[in-house]
Amino acid sequence: MKINFAVGMLFPCLALTSFAAPPKSSPQGMERTYAQNYRDMVLATCIANAYKGEKNTAMDAGSSVTALREWAYYDLEKSPSAVKALIDKYLARDYTNPLVESEIKGVKFDLLKCLDLYHSKELNALVKEVVIKPDHTYIQDNK
Repeated sequence: MKINFAVGMLFPCLALTSFAAPPKSSPQGMERTYAQNYRDMVLATCIANAYKGEKNTAMDAGSSVTALREWAYYDLEKSPSAVKALIDKYLARDYTNPLVESEIKGVKFDLLKCLDLYHSKELNALVKEVVIKPDHTYIQDNK
């Protein structure tokens, strides 16, 4: 009897919690700060450039860049050339790992380079230089 009561109480509670927070079905970029969206845009651009030979990967990353541009507020004159130079610098790095190279020839570690760029002091400095109202969000400024 106690089990039936417990189960009878548990299911309605679970049902309520599942309706309380529906899963996100759209991008959350408009809820993030302009600074974070700019950093994400640079990462997506790096990935698109690194994998331009991989059609689907480059197309998906490029589409993400386009969306992130809408949710970032930055200096459109300074940013493109600065981003290109920074990405080119990081993708030109020569990352080698003898253990991997002996097993798989031609590994370039491009994703690792893009992640290092994403976490770099250079990108932090660029964000401070070109992002306008870095702590604001798209939603905050477009209500």
